Amino acid sequence: MSSASVLFQLKSQSFRYGEHQVLDDITLTICQGEKVALLGPSGAGKSTLLTLLYQQQPQVCALQPQGGGLVELLSVYQNIFIGGLDRIGTLAALWNLIRPLPRQRRAIKEIAQHLGLDEKLWHSVDRLSGGQRQRVSMGRALFRQQPVFLGDEPVSSVDPVQAQALLAHMLEQHETAVVSLHNRHLALEHFDRLIVLRDGRICCDCPANTMSSEQLDGYYQQEKSPDEDTSRPTVPEADGWVIRTS
Repeated sequence: MSSASVLFQLKSQSFRYGEHQVLDDITLTICQGEKVALLGPSGAGKSTLLTLLYQQQPQVCALQPQGGGLVELLSVYQNIFIGGLDRIGTLAALWNLIRPLPRQRRAIKEIAQHLGLDEKLWHSVDRLSGGQRQRVSMGRALFRQQPVFLGDEPVSSVDPVQAQALLAHMLEQHETAVVSLHNRHLALEHFDRLIVLRDGRICCDCPANTMSSEQLDGYYQQEKSPDEDTSRPTVPEADGWVIRTS
């Protein structure tokens, strides 16, 4: 890959919350066109890593945070519309709160139909289920109309069949994607690269087609022994893996 195609780059990056080391010596490059799944146990640093990536290129990213970031008393339509505020302008945006703009209304209605939200378009999001709220957040990311999608557990609250379809749709609509997941099967099926975090460090960075579900499960099952060197995670070895420990 040429240097011109590099979208995100971290070099020996660390991050702390108070006394807690969240990320430790992360070196990482993500290029245009890649579909990358971030994996690892809860607390491994996936959400923080996504935040650091977003801060590097906010102008080209559509971010779907884990909490959704929705405005509770606004409608589904208005919450999705928020994704387009940067390109629509202040006066048009204020008018849209009173009377939806025809062009934006058509675009958002189409997005809502793809997400199964067309019958909820004028409901306030505080009346929605967890899965519906998550789809509203996806809709807002789609309405951003950016080439890069950064998603933090974007389909964790929907059923497995729906999760497959929604994730595939999000990846089709974005040239590049970096998505945090707990569902390892979705990661193996829909992404071309896997990055596994453990204890704030990258313990594996490899093409998805070189990893099996059983091998991936091993990263979640490991327990540290009392005398284990905790400065570096221990991972199972397998032919064809590209393993980076930092």
